[in-house]
Amino acid sequence: MGTEGTEHTTPAAKPPGSVRRPHAVAAVTPPASVPLSFLAAASAGLAGCGTTLAWASGPGVADPTADPVVAAVHLGVLAALSMGVLGALHQFVPVVTHRPLRSVGLARATFLAWLAASWLLPLGVAARQEEVVEVGGGLAAIAVGLLVMNLWAPLSARGKGVVVAGLRLAVAGLVVTACYGVVYVADRHGDWFTLSGHVVLAHAVVGLFGWLGLAYVSLAGTLWPMFFLANVPSRNRLGKLAVTGVVAGVVLLSPGLLSGIPWLSWAGAAALGGGLAAHLAMLAAHLRRRRRRADLFLAFVVTSAGLLVAGAGLALAAGLDGSRRPALTAAAVTALAGWLLEALAGHALKVVPLIAWPALSDHSGRAGLAARRPGSPGLHLRSLAATAYGLLTVGIVAAIAGFAAAQPALLETGGWLLAGAGIVAAASLSARPLRMLLWPDQGSAMPPGRSTGPT
Repeated sequence: MGTEGTEHTTPAAKPPGSVRRPHAVAAVTPPASVPLSFLAAASAGLAGCGTTLAWASGPGVADPTADPVVAAVHLGVLAALSMGVLGALHQFVPVVTHRPLRSVGLARATFLAWLAASWLLPLGVAARQEEVVEVGGGLAAIAVGLLVMNLWAPLSARGKGVVVAGLRLAVAGLVVTACYGVVYVADRHGDWFTLSGHVVLAHAVVGLFGWLGLAYVSLAGTLWPMFFLANVPSRNRLGKLAVTGVVAGVVLLSPGLLSGIPWLSWAGAAALGGGLAAHLAMLAAHLRRRRRRADLFLAFVVTSAGLLVAGAGLALAAGLDGSRRPALTAAAVTALAGWLLEALAGHALKVVPLIAWPALSDHSGRAGLAARRPGSPGLHLRSLAATAYGLLTVGIVAAIAGFAAAQPALLETGGWLLAGAGIVAAASLSARPLRMLLWPDQGSAMPPGRSTGPT
């Protein structure tokens, strides 16, 4: 089973003229279909999240914890954000650790189990079908177990630095999030305890920051130097501060919210804020030293950082203003989820072409296609990618405003815009590769040296 992680065509068997990945990378990364399956499903998850949010706009402003809103949130967090981050982990954990996955088969099983869970659980909540919710929760637990089994070998490597340590802790955060979720799913049927707002927030803190946020903060130190062409001497120090602060904040804040201890919650919030501030400082350092001109990726990342600041401000306001706490809390969670959605969408513009190009080249076997490889990731359609950025950004802002101002029309508008963003983003990243696969003569008709995306 351990040899399945290296299922790649050997150099000798490749067609003449095909693009060959560096041996060290090709030996450890899974087939392109593994991460791309997760990322494609994430686009569908975003479309489903937006549609459900638009449908739930009425009850959403009256009660942000109503079942329709909970369903929309879980589609966003499970079917979009977590699905995309899981795809990134399957690709980049082997790269940063120089060790392959235990098994490609386990990776595909993880995808199928998570795909079913991420849709069954929220749809069961929306339809109030507790049996469906329980099946979805069980499949999610199975998927997490398969992921841990698959990543255990590469993530157990020692001496690999703060990136691997952060990813190791992020996977642990996913396990804790799943444990929270299993208990809550069981409680919906057994009614063991009151699932109050602060208990739900304790779960959300681990999921948003201890799992998704920590994975992004950890990988940023590896991806930003490459995508910004920036050499930041203080990158490792800032990365360590960011990972340490986020972990300490989650460890303090989640139990503080769960137990209702104010001083513990505020201490956790302060530590978390320090870690996120270090993350933003590292971004600022990369922006100052970048040698790549401004492009759409820069717009996504900067907007993502702005949403993180907005989310922190709304969370602080919710903690200080008891009269509007539910509405402000919902707006804060939306902004923080938007931070991660913008980051995921922006990085997909760079990551998907890097993963897809070798597979497309191997499939075509054309020497001309190899010669026309873009100098930077650029298989996406720029007009559609820009449209997706606009839809996503305006949709997130409208949803934040809808929750904060208790305006159903704004929330509904935001939901439909997010649904459109998921569809357009998928089209922008898949249109050209599909054309190259179906009609290689036309799909590779790009003039030599011309990039299909920003450089």
